[in-house]
Amino acid sequence: MSLSDSEYHPYYGNYIALSGDAPFLQTLEKGLNEFQDFVSSIPDDRMNYAYDEGKWTVSELLMHLIDAERVFQHRAFRFARNDKTPLPGFEQDDYVPESKAGIRSRKEIIEEFLTVRNSSIQLFKSFNEDILIRMGIASGSPMSVRALGHVICGHQIHHFNVIRERYL
Repeated sequence: MSLSDSEYHPYYGNYIALSGDAPFLQTLEKGLNEFQDFVSSIPDDRMNYAYDEGKWTVSELLMHLIDAERVFQHRAFRFARNDKTPLPGFEQDDYVPESKAGIRSRKEIIEEFLTVRNSSIQLFKSFNEDILIRMGIASGSPMSVRALGHVICGHQIHHFNVIRERYL
């Protein structure tokens, strides 16, 4: 079943497009392995590199991926449980300095990602088709549980592309 435009805010359209046509659970699992390989391949001198003033470092970008996945996972959990409480947005730029990415080791970042991604995979595996199409409100807009799964996948792909293009 393909996603309808009514299942997400247009802001997330690029991430959803990047997640592709494969079932998002497969893409989540593929991203689990790709993260470890990709992060391991980044040269040490690039981990705390920012390509311009005011831009995040590679480590900060990776921690942003983890933080955002936690937020999207939490939203999916709440909507799946039929929680009708509108959920607020989050200010990603406020989260980045609090992540302390610059003092984390590559190994710590990888381990944290693997923990969060495995949790996402287990959560989404527990959902049936009826739950996947449940809707909630996040950041003032409707969002389905399955759209959040696609957003998690596409968000990782997007930021890997950014790292390849601007940081390496």
